[in-house]
Parts: sequence; structure tokens; C-alpha cells
Amino acid sequence: MESKIVSMGEAVRANVRDGDVIYLAGFTHLIPFAAGHEILRQGKRNLTLCRATPDLIYDQMVAAGCASKVVFSWMGNPGVGPLRAIRREIEAGQLEIEEYSHFDMVTRLMAGASNLPFLPVKSNKGSDLVEANRWIKWVTCPYTGESISTVPSLKPDVTFIHAQRADPEGNTQIWGIVGEQREAAFAAKRVVVSVEEVVPGEVVRSDPNRTMIPGFLVSAVVEEPWGAHPSYAQGFYDRDNQHYLAWDTVSRDASALEAWLEEWVLGVNCRREYMGKMDASQVLGLFPRTRPSYSVDYGIYR
Repeated sequence: MESKIVSMGEAVRANVRDGDVIYLAGFTHLIPFAAGHEILRQGKRNLTLCRATPDLIYDQMVAAGCASKVVFSWMGNPGVGPLRAIRREIEAGQLEIEEYSHFDMVTRLMAGASNLPFLPVKSNKGSDLVEANRWIKWVTCPYTGESISTVPSLKPDVTFIHAQRADPEGNTQIWGIVGEQREAAFAAKRVVVSVEEVVPGEVVRSDPNRTMIPGFLVSAVVEEPWGAHPSYAQGFYDRDNQHYLAWDTVSRDASALEAWLEEWVLGVNCRREYMGKMDASQVLGLFPRTRPSYSVDYGIYR
């Protein structure tokens, strides 16, 4: 099979167009920050950014002028406070938003992955989101006559996944907290996977149940160590809580935020340069101690 390994610059250039619907997947864990920074560096515009729990990466992309709309479920700087750049844009009337519950967002992706126009969601009954979001509609169940809410399918133009490892064909393995990566990948027209390490195909095949994203869905594979920083990658590095706390101070002032983007995103060419600017002691403090899982025996059958 042909290798799909490219640089992050090549992956974004080939797969992201102005006006696209973009999904950066990962629920607190394995957030594709390196991909978001490359989209920002390439100056993409008028994007619709979709994500459950958008955090700092979407605050940075909105501040840089990449987005015209954010589709989300719960938005904030986790454990710290609001996303201040996004809030400024909303209050200025310059950013459209569309809010769902977490379950709504995952259900929308499941509908997209199944090529269905919508799916029912029972949990919206009694929710204020119904009044705030005109896309949550109601149908009568043909079996029981019950009134039940529906959410429209979501089919991103491009989904970005960050994972621990993949082979050159794009067969991608994730462990630790798993979010909506699988649903977002199956619903998307194009999928870009960045990983902490590219491994030979026999490594993936030796533990097939850990494979979350099959290679036939993947358009490009990028080997990008530390690609999820300041979020974390189970077994590789911890969450950089200092970074999340510092962002609250930086993002309070639009000019300070602009200077941060200039230094840490626009002023570097790649992830390696970004990590090279960090304090070494801070980086060393993010390495976890090893705790390997026990292997299993799949057996050989004749």
C-alpha cells in the first residue's frame, strides 16, 4: 500500500479550503493543536469550526480571523474560565455560533457517518437549547406517537485527529480517554491524522482492537510529536496546566493575544520550533512515568 505520510504543511494545504467545515476532534485528550496552528499559519478564512468542548485552539483560531462560525457543545478554558477572544467576537456580532449538548454533537456525527439527514435525541426535552437553536426540531415517532427532538447530520469537509500512533497507511490507534474521534472521522469527507509516532504496519496488526480509525478513511498521515500540547497524549506527556492558566491572562487583552500568536504560531515554521521555544524544565515536567499494559495473546489459528 502507498504511504500517506506528509508534513503538516502539506496535509493542510491539500485538504483545507477557505469556507470549509472543520472538525478538530478529541475530548480534553489528544486535541490537535499542531493542526490548528498550521491552519492559522496558512491564513485560511471563513471556516466553520465544529467541536465538542472547543477550548484554547478555537479561541486562537477565532482571534486570528480564521472562522466565521463555531458549532459546539460547551465552550471554555477548562478549569480556568471563558474563552475571551471568542466572547469578544460574539459580543461584537462578528462570529456566528450554534450550540448543542455533547450528546447532540455526537449524534449529529453519527447521522453524518450513516448518511442520514438527521437522528432523534430524546434528552433535549426540557432543555433551553431548544429555544436557542433553530436546528433542533421535533417529529412524531411513527411507532409510539411520542413527540421527539431531532438534530441534523454533521458531515465535516475535514476532520483532524491526533493520536498516539498510526502506520503509514493511516490505520490509527488511540488509548486513554476516547472522545468523538471515530464518529468525526467516519462522518468526514477527508481525514487528516497526526500522531506521536508512525510505526510499521505489523505493530498495528499485532493489536488490532486498539485501532480506532481504519486507514481507508485517512487522506494524510503526519508524524507530529507533541502535536496535542498543551492538552495531553496518554503515555507520552501530561496536560500542561500552566499553559491553560497563562492563556487566561494573555487572552484578556487583544493586543497581548496578537503578540502571543505572532511569537508562538506565526513566528515559527513547525511544531519542532514551537516546542524548542519552551522552557526545558517545563517540558521535562510533563513526561509521565511508564506504566505499560499487559500484552494479550491473540493466538495463531490453523
